[in-house]
Amino acid sequence: MATILMPVPSADFDPTETGVPWTILDARGHTVAIATPDGRPATADPVMVTGKGLGLLASVLRADANGRAAYDALTQSRAFLAPLRYQDLRASDFDALMLPGGHARGMRPYLESPLLQALVVDFFAAGKPVGAICHGALLAARSRTASARSVLHGRRTTGLRRDQELLAWGLTCTWLGSYYRTYPTPLETEIRSLLASPDDFDRGPLALTRDSPRDLTPGFTLRDGNYLSARWPGDAHRFGHEFAALVEAYHLDLDAKR
Repeated sequence: MATILMPVPSADFDPTETGVPWTILDARGHTVAIATPDGRPATADPVMVTGKGLGLLASVLRADANGRAAYDALTQSRAFLAPLRYQDLRASDFDALMLPGGHARGMRPYLESPLLQALVVDFFAAGKPVGAICHGALLAARSRTASARSVLHGRRTTGLRRDQELLAWGLTCTWLGSYYRTYPTPLETEIRSLLASPDDFDRGPLALTRDSPRDLTPGFTLRDGNYLSARWPGDAHRFGHEFAALVEAYHLDLDAKR
């Protein structure tokens, strides 16, 4: 079984995008190591966990029951309660890397971390599986090789759609301000600017419903070699299963070459 690294910020990561893939990987027998900036347990975005502040939109925008249950299970795991530190991470110690997302302000240190960006470069250089969902794809896109190009330059990816980001912001900005705008530039716009061609960003179909343990069809993922990306919490179950399959196929291939 594989050992997979999942770094998160100290606060404000999305509970579904971490909890659901972790639950799937754990159930399939893989070890998922959690890492935080200081090696202390992290906390998810409280608005996404509780819905507080979302008003009548809470039932639509907050983490659904599947996401909350998965996050609750994650928070009780040994890996979550005793995380690694960013500064101690080495790509050679892990078989794969999974980058969850989130949109609240506490995500910025994660998205801007030189340590994590260098680590992402090392995973891509080693050809190991990398999975990124939502703003995790922005962290990948910002990770630049020695040539100053993004590791996603020449690859195809998806990520949070611009219309999704702006719709959530437009519906809540009156009382939540820029809560849904992690940066003034939408995620999709920035990622497109870092690719070999803007058309290498695939928005996927319009996201109207979330996937679930029993129905993966609403989810959307995009695979390019050993890189798998997804857009938002509504893709998390499909993303988790497909990333697990990618990691397992990678290991089978390694075993066959030995």
